[in-house]
Amino acid sequence: MATIRDVAQRAGVSVATVSHVINGTRKVAPETAARVRRAMEELDYHPNAVARSLRTRKTQAIGVVVSDITNPFFATLVRGAEDAAIEAGYSLIVCNSDETPEKEDLYVRLLWRRRMDGLLIAPVRDGASSAVQELARRQMPFVFIDRKAKGVEADAVLSDNVGGAYLATQHLIERGHKRIGIVLGIPGATTTEERLAGYRRALEEAGVPLAEDLVVWGGYRVAGGRRATAKLLSLSDPPTAIFSTNNLMTVGVLKELFHRKVRIPKDVAVVGFDDLEWAEMANPPLTTVAQQPYEIGHRALALLLEQLSGECESPAREVRIPVVLKLRGSA
Repeated sequence: MATIRDVAQRAGVSVATVSHVINGTRKVAPETAARVRRAMEELDYHPNAVARSLRTRKTQAIGVVVSDITNPFFATLVRGAEDAAIEAGYSLIVCNSDETPEKEDLYVRLLWRRRMDGLLIAPVRDGASSAVQELARRQMPFVFIDRKAKGVEADAVLSDNVGGAYLATQHLIERGHKRIGIVLGIPGATTTEERLAGYRRALEEAGVPLAEDLVVWGGYRVAGGRRATAKLLSLSDPPTAIFSTNNLMTVGVLKELFHRKVRIPKDVAVVGFDDLEWAEMANPPLTTVAQQPYEIGHRALALLLEQLSGECESPAREVRIPVVLKLRGSA
């Protein structure tokens, strides 16, 4: 098995130079670094990751905590972060909190005990779990993705939730709808609050009163979307349109409408938040607010790398990724 001394001898450099190339601890001339890497490849030499992390105090690993990895939105977001991480020589460790504060607390603590260089985190509910609140006090580099935690100042990359919900609701109002049901996710989550704010703003600007019986909760789940839809349809004055604020809940909305043989958009118009590959294949094709989850993940990783490099000394930054309303046949 080749050693670092074998690599140094093959490349014609000192052991210290090989170490600097591996660990990035000192600038090495490009041609020399290339010679060292070529020698490593020829000798099939692989540095000991554990020993390297002890020397450099870096693991070259980043922890990611998302609320539901089964949601295609988060899967795509993680892919964007992964691509940016690989380009920079990092790997990702992904954990799923399952919208549960206790699991979130467990995984955040686990990741900092495993000495992750930094974290990307989509906090559960309002981000009040003690581990999330402690991140800033520990001075651990981290970036919020998709949602923020209340009371914690940190970099965040988020969608334009207010603007997207406003566009969706405004479109339905322009199509003549006055009774517009909204299916919300989880109380306290910043995505929930912002999308409700966009819905309210569009109603207010159009002079349409907000009816509290049209505001229902789906918990960001398919089953929750079905229950919320059933509740709306059971009203004495049911809505003529439904705005679902998350893709999984939208699946539930469509399932319940199909089960009840409700015609879309003739009986009830539907707009979803999140665009999925199947949206255009639905019958009728689904009108949606399209987010950019890949861009959210990629941009968040870039902000984290700036923190890790020491390039960022500015106050907490908030990046809002634009959304677009894709008009199709459901509304």
